[in-house]
Amino acid sequence: MTKPKKSTAKAAKNKGVEDTADRAIDYSFLPDLLGFNIRRVQIELWRDFVHKLDDEQFRSGEFSALALIVANPGISQTELARALAIDKAHTVALLDDLEKNGWAARTRSVEDRRRHTLAATPAGRKALVRLRKSMIEHEQKFCALYSPKELQTLLSLLQRLYTR
Repeated sequence: MTKPKKSTAKAAKNKGVEDTADRAIDYSFLPDLLGFNIRRVQIELWRDFVHKLDDEQFRSGEFSALALIVANPGISQTELARALAIDKAHTVALLDDLEKNGWAARTRSVEDRRRHTLAATPAGRKALVRLRKSMIEHEQKFCALYSPKELQTLLSLLQRLYTR
């Protein structure tokens, strides 16, 4: 595997640490690790998307959670956590934010009082339409780096990692 170009580190502000702004970073074995590369891509994609949205503030999981809630009315918190591959504590915080934005609502199930069902609000459905449009425009910039066949192969290979 080829190593990425060396990058410049930001200046260290801690006492006793010299300014490293011009020092090239040796990534050691990290570029050969699948997880390192996937995480770097995820960070780049998210930063670019947030930049595209300008000053709108929301967490990275909110878009996916809202999309799943809209597509699956009545989905439970547990089902949502499993679909997003996140733990229940993160799901609760995510739903708190969606409710705070007025995009989703939790309702105690009439069949099982331990279960909360989730539904998107009209504002949530409207937000998803807008966010989806922005996401598609944002992703086109990155998808354009690949031919249609390469993109399908890339998506297939990535999906294989979490559907095994």
